[in-house]
Amino acid sequence: MLLSKFSGYYLKELVRYIHLNPLRAGLVEDMKSLDKYKWCGHSVLMNKASEEWQNIDYVYKLFSGKKRLTKKGYRAFIEKGISAGKRQDLTDGGLLRSIGGWSVLKDFRKAGIRVKGDERILGDSDFVENVLKAAEEEFEQKYELRAKGYDFNRVIQRVAEVMGMEIEQVTAFGKSPPTVKARSLLCFWAHRKLGMTTIEIRKKLDICQSAVSRSSIRGEKIERENRFELIG
Repeated sequence: MLLSKFSGYYLKELVRYIHLNPLRAGLVEDMKSLDKYKWCGHSVLMNKASEEWQNIDYVYKLFSGKKRLTKKGYRAFIEKGISAGKRQDLTDGGLLRSIGGWSVLKDFRKAGIRVKGDERILGDSDFVENVLKAAEEEFEQKYELRAKGYDFNRVIQRVAEVMGMEIEQVTAFGKSPPTVKARSLLCFWAHRKLGMTTIEIRKKLDICQSAVSRSSIRGEKIERENRFELIG
């Protein structure tokens, strides 16, 4: 898994650098103001703001201890990074798309030409290249699915096929275990494979956006455990 190599120390450094951006830019005066600054994920982690899409537990897992102590440890870690200022190793890079994308980058590497990074992504060359490669692979998969005529309705049909259910059961209201399982797989495939937004899926299924996100997470596990494949 891509993040496994860069998790722990490296991920904590990236979180700290990003969350200190408003302070470095002079948008807030001090840590106390940053704690309440609603345009930054730090305020969510400090429980001063709320965003359904932000996975605060994932960040808290990087710190040990009970949740109250974890938040305290997280804040102390962020504050310690103020004196570091602008870090060259986390900001260098050019906009890779301007040179033609991943295929051109690969040609550069074969010729011994190193591209430091991408302004959209914090990290060193190898990290940036892996992220961009993964993004392109995901894009190509979405393109392939759409080229083969996969839309939301076709995904519903496929879920019904692999789950051995009627199509109506997949999108039915209620919390029966088979429907919840099927709806979770549907949300995962529609969101992560087909590229639909959670808002689009919410409108299709008439459920809240947070429910779509939770279902998608469950759906990924269901796909993995049962070895389901969207393209039959």
